[in-house]
Amino acid sequence: MKIPKQEYTPEFREMSVKRVRDGLSVGAAAKELGLVEQTLRNWVKAADAGKLNSGAKVVTTEQMELSRLRSEVARLKRENEILKKATAYFARDVQ
Repeated sequence: MKIPKQEYTPEFREMSVKRVRDGLSVGAAAKELGLVEQTLRNWVKAADAGKLNSGAKVVTTEQMELSRLRSEVARLKRENEILKKATAYFARDVQ
């Protein structure tokens, strides 16, 4: 199953880049904001080139929440499958 692509508002991107420019390392800012480091690096690079939010479509808060929930559901389904397999494996050993 494909994990849906996470979408971020232009304001969130600008705020994230500002955190890095205020002196926080890319790694620390990414961890604090729940981002992948490379994503934040790309945003900083795009901001330096003046292209951070060019062509960005408007994402509503509902769309962001829906995207977050879809990725969480996908993660939970993967975890559930792992637990099912582990339960079957250990149940087989007991008998």
